[in-house]
Amino acid sequence: MVEKSTLSIFEKYLSLWVLLCIGAGIFLGKLAPEVAIKLDAFAVYQVSIPIAMCLFFMMYPIMVKIDFAEVVKAAKTPKPVALTLFVNWAIKPFTMYLIASFFLGYLFKKFLPGMEVIKSGQEVELWRSYISGAILLGIAPCTAMVLMWGSLAKGNEGLTLVMVAINSLTMLILYAPLGGFLLGVNAMPIPWQTILFSVLIYVALPLIAGYFSRKWLIKFKGREWFNTRFLQWLTPVSIIALLSTLILLFSFKGEIILKYPLTIVWIAIPLFVQTIFIFVVGYGLARLLRLSYEDAAPAAMIGASNHFEVAIATAAMLFGLSSGASLATVVGVLIEVPVMLMLVSLCRKTCHIFRECNLNLPQCKEKSVILKT
Repeated sequence: MVEKSTLSIFEKYLSLWVLLCIGAGIFLGKLAPEVAIKLDAFAVYQVSIPIAMCLFFMMYPIMVKIDFAEVVKAAKTPKPVALTLFVNWAIKPFTMYLIASFFLGYLFKKFLPGMEVIKSGQEVELWRSYISGAILLGIAPCTAMVLMWGSLAKGNEGLTLVMVAINSLTMLILYAPLGGFLLGVNAMPIPWQTILFSVLIYVALPLIAGYFSRKWLIKFKGREWFNTRFLQWLTPVSIIALLSTLILLFSFKGEIILKYPLTIVWIAIPLFVQTIFIFVVGYGLARLLRLSYEDAAPAAMIGASNHFEVAIATAAMLFGLSSGASLATVVGVLIEVPVMLMLVSLCRKTCHIFRECNLNLPQCKEKSVILKT
């Protein structure tokens, strides 16, 4: 349990740090574009190595905190896992298509004039390309980053890890068929290497490092030292790595954002609506299923967030890096962190509506068992 008063300066003002880092990244990309281009080119299977390094240090402090006995226990609770699979694969892809089509293909269509030639040589209307990018985001539920959101929301980290593993495997099976169906193409190429390599770097590597270092440190230094000294020193590392990731990411994509400011707004609106809608659906179903808060928060957020690396890689493979579809996936990155931080805050403020809430927050202190009915 974590007292609200014990929040670090990083957690208290995280939204402010995020906005500053986004601005710093865009400024860096504009001031020294050659540096951003060289760093962005340093990639394996379209996974940026500099960003991968930052994400490793973002995930490791989360992984090392996990008691793997809790992971085994969490694997035996099927309802949260079933919920996130249902929302991610039976609802999210189709609502993304409908919401993006309504806003970009109808409501904002007159603001998105023009045609473009995509990678295949075919000429398409830009608004259709933007919808394609939104679809690619909608069929790529978050994997690694949700560990960060779940940790900030004080959710069940063992269960979150189980859900991440299952969703990663499910994405390997369903990503291509769903994408092919919704994009209306016969054979959608799927970036297998990108998915496998990103899961390896963002999930498997920090998981292995966290498991063995936790085991070794507790054995040789004791659990008290591990909890009171090591974890206290490690706490800011995740946040600093997140902020560094944002600076790098937006230094790579800042030029696109500055070049199409109004288009960014039109694309961001349906993506924002979709994110909020999917979160509400997941959170509401978790309440109906009588899940505890610690299980409900990560179950709802894994659907609301997106695996933007896979979406960007797929858009580049299908339509080209300069396409409207690729731009739409970059907009997904732009709104991802601020919106998810807002949802983390919302989770913590509404934890009392669930059957159990073990957070030591004022609204949860008022009632030991919040809702029995």
